[in-house]
Amino acid sequence: MTAKDIITISIDMAHEIMTAYLGDLNDEDIMLRPVPGMNHIAWQLGHLISSEHQMISDAGYNMPELPDGFDESYTKETSTSDDVSKFATKDQYLEWLGQQRAGTLAALDKVSDADLDKPTPESMHAYAPTVGSAFNIIGIHTMMHASQFVATRRKLEKPIAI
Repeated sequence: MTAKDIITISIDMAHEIMTAYLGDLNDEDIMLRPVPGMNHIAWQLGHLISSEHQMISDAGYNMPELPDGFDESYTKETSTSDDVSKFATKDQYLEWLGQQRAGTLAALDKVSDADLDKPTPESMHAYAPTVGSAFNIIGIHTMMHASQFVATRRKLEKPIAI
């Protein structure tokens, strides 16, 4: 098994867990803040999509385009908004996430083992100093946010998803 295989497994597993947590949630559910100050799932999904696009692009790989203004809609400042009109539907987020994830996995497939050790731009060094770590953080970041979805599921009294 190669490093790329392990990274792919981690990305795929995180995605599977996240989509299981989202499975029985609707558009209204993903706007719920389970506790004051906690980000709702809609913002978190947009943030994950924007972050994945940015991280893999910044590491030097081509990613599918996002809709105009997408990144600006998922900043720290927009995380406090509860205006439904500012957010997309669950299906839209899953479509955009699928596009970005396909781009990430296609880029990873093209990376040589030696290139995994190449440094990323200085702006990424704090969280992903190498190309391999930039790809690896995609699964970790997804899992970190997916774990937060559990609070919404509990608040809605949804069954255990996994």
